[in-house]
Amino acid sequence: MASTHENYQQLVTRLKPKRPLWSNLLWAFIVGGIICTLGQAVQTFFMHHGMTAKEAASPTSVVMIALGSLLTGLGWYDRVVKRGGMGGSLPITGFANAMVAPAMEFRTEGAIMGVGSRLFTIAGPVLAYGLLAAFLVSLVRYLLTGVA
Repeated sequence: MASTHENYQQLVTRLKPKRPLWSNLLWAFIVGGIICTLGQAVQTFFMHHGMTAKEAASPTSVVMIALGSLLTGLGWYDRVVKRGGMGGSLPITGFANAMVAPAMEFRTEGAIMGVGSRLFTIAGPVLAYGLLAAFLVSLVRYLLTGVA
């Protein structure tokens, strides 16, 4: 029995297609770099119009999330992620894509029962656990240092 399993594993290893690792890494770097460069350009735009870097951070995030959502709604962001892998999934635009994509699949069911009910399918647990973790860390910090 053991030799049959080993033979099967060897066969699977031999016939499994090789992944283009270096090509995938290069495309993730290029796509992620383009998204980050675009985000930097948006932040520079806000800073050019009188905001400090700290003040420009929030509107930059909003613009990048809106851009990711728009591209997802148009069906273009999936192509970006397909080509760039984690380079397209990791930035804040990928978070917007993760929120909007499930909602777009159910848009035929209406605005409330389709889009509204599916909007937080993937991102909802991320937001909930993130908020819970932030609360617990803040509570521990307050209990240890007395600083809010």
